[in-house]
Amino acid sequence: MPAQTNTDSIFNQLEAYGHKKVVFCSDPDTGLKAIIAIHDTTLGPALGGTRMWAYKTEKEALQDVLRLSKNMTYKAAIAGLNMGGGMAVIIGDSRKDKTEALLRKFGRFIKNQNGEFITAEDVGTNPRDMEYIRMETQHVVGVPETMGGSGDPGPVAAMGVYMGMRAALKELYGSDSITGRSVIVQGIGHVGEQLVKLLTEANAKVYVSDINDERKRQVSKKYGAEAISNNTIFDINADIYAPCAMGATVNTQTINKLQCAIIAGSANNQLADEAEHGQMLLDKGILFAPDYVISAGGIINGYSELMGYSKKRTMQLTENIYDATRNVLKLSKAENISTIDAANKIAEKRIADIKKVKSTY
Repeated sequence: MPAQTNTDSIFNQLEAYGHKKVVFCSDPDTGLKAIIAIHDTTLGPALGGTRMWAYKTEKEALQDVLRLSKNMTYKAAIAGLNMGGGMAVIIGDSRKDKTEALLRKFGRFIKNQNGEFITAEDVGTNPRDMEYIRMETQHVVGVPETMGGSGDPGPVAAMGVYMGMRAALKELYGSDSITGRSVIVQGIGHVGEQLVKLLTEANAKVYVSDINDERKRQVSKKYGAEAISNNTIFDINADIYAPCAMGATVNTQTINKLQCAIIAGSANNQLADEAEHGQMLLDKGILFAPDYVISAGGIINGYSELMGYSKKRTMQLTENIYDATRNVLKLSKAENISTIDAANKIAEKRIADIKKVKSTY
């Protein structure tokens, strides 16, 4: 049997990302194959969504959950929340493979983490799915409002992205007004559609793109946005490109094509390679509002539910994303570093500071 290389070793991958724990969940009876990744719990229990996706390989699923869970740690830290970062992925097609039994079995695995991991909805899951998980464990947020939960976090997440866009416009143009600006929204799911609503209400020129042509037609008609194909996204000269679907759409190939002034969207892990592509954007003069800073609305919504849900307080916390984004952009400019490096610096400092506090217990 050939020796395992360093890049293939699961433990080496965990070390590279700084993870605390990764749990592989398998249940032949329900067909469940899932991974729970707990990245860091310095600030509090790990909070993160459950994504259901038809990954091509298990290696791809592991890579995704490791990146996403680290992203959640930084997201909570920079938003000022007392939560750590985690994430879960269920391998499967959410349209065909999802069942009550599968979700409830997954809930049992979450229960076994004894509160170290709290989940919520993500791509491929919804409030109804959270209800099934809640039948087996209390460590879940985003259940329907009728059950005392906060429901769909989409509107709150969209508001956070909207605040991040305004902060980026302020940095670049001296005015944070959206009126008259042009925005390409790629991906019009829960968050993307709510973002389109906010942008059109503010009289922006909005282009929408999605892999689902029927949904694209519906959303464009509903809000008066212009539907475009995925192939033409990077040919349009717009003020803002808002990736709101899957990650890694900002890469060497697309950066060379991009004609926008700002990148600000809700998708996680938008940069295919943080170091390389963060620097490329800086060199090209494209202002990148770091994804985990401006997409923190979802985790804020979940945190608010844990603390005793108040819509007013949730929106106040979400509006703070404006100032958080401004602080990142100012640090990037002052130190001539990429905006993602600036955001990481701020998040890592908060985690290090709280470690000092906790060590005195």
